[in-house]
Amino acid sequence: MNYTNRRFLLNKRPLNMPTDDCWKLDEQQINSIINNEILIQVRYLSIDPYMRGRMNDGLSYAAPAKIGDPMTGETVGEVVESKSDLYKKGDIVCVHKGWQTYIKTKDTDPTIYKVPTSNIPMSAYLGVIGMPGRTAYFGLNRVGKPKKGETIVVSAASGAVGSVVGQLALMHGCKVIGIAGGPDKCKYVKDTLRFSDCIDYKSESFETELISSCSEGVDIYFENVGGPVTKAVVNLLNKNARVPICGFISQYNEKNMIEADTPFKILSKLKYKPKHRFFVVTEWMDEWANATKILSEYINNDQIRYEETIIDGFENAPEALRNVLTGKNFGKQIIKV
Repeated sequence: MNYTNRRFLLNKRPLNMPTDDCWKLDEQQINSIINNEILIQVRYLSIDPYMRGRMNDGLSYAAPAKIGDPMTGETVGEVVESKSDLYKKGDIVCVHKGWQTYIKTKDTDPTIYKVPTSNIPMSAYLGVIGMPGRTAYFGLNRVGKPKKGETIVVSAASGAVGSVVGQLALMHGCKVIGIAGGPDKCKYVKDTLRFSDCIDYKSESFETELISSCSEGVDIYFENVGGPVTKAVVNLLNKNARVPICGFISQYNEKNMIEADTPFKILSKLKYKPKHRFFVVTEWMDEWANATKILSEYINNDQIRYEETIIDGFENAPEALRNVLTGKNFGKQIIKV
């Protein structure tokens, strides 16, 4: 057994947009595994907005990535060596063990998830039926609690989470208004994802168009962005509105998060505050398998559609993260290793 594992190690903490020198690319030889371990050859690496937050050394809902450790991230790949009764060679699994090309891990690692056999591409288990899809499913259903006839606004509507949120809301009989950046993304959200409307936040007429589309106010605002977009939406919130806060990507590079226009700060200034809270998908970890099954059925029935931006080459992971943070990606951002 002789495998060369390429790893992106966190080298320093960024001040703003992370530069290439924030990571160090190294190689590690893997020559053996012990009982109850498996070795996974990574096929795809997930790139997600939350990764930027993990690069900071501050208080958060999750521990920061450590200097010298592999950069935080989820992967999907094939078991190529096994001394486990739980996994055999050839199994396809997801695991959350960072930016690496080979992963040696105990078979009891709680982040390992065996990918069921299906006609759905392996990469989708990092996106639409992976962590982002489950985030959309639980955030909307458990925090947003949609009702038929309500109006929901989804920011970052063409992204991995927002695209699924809107399509799920349509199944609940909601009027779904997306917000995205640029005419191409807005066209995709309306024509392919079938949202009721999608407003370009980069347009000079953004607020006017948003008001027009939300003629009966907003009952649910699914928050992914923060900043000026949030300020525009909150003025339209109805009584008893709900705001699931998934993230606020427009603030992730701020030097001082306390002074940033986070959703919490914006909502706190309202006279009538909606029900709102930040959530993480791990709150419902014991239900992940069922959510994945449900989302898979929706895909097979063409009730959920999705888009992926796949970049070839493990060495391109840092640039792919910058693309996500600046909105250059379309749909779910993935690295093909």
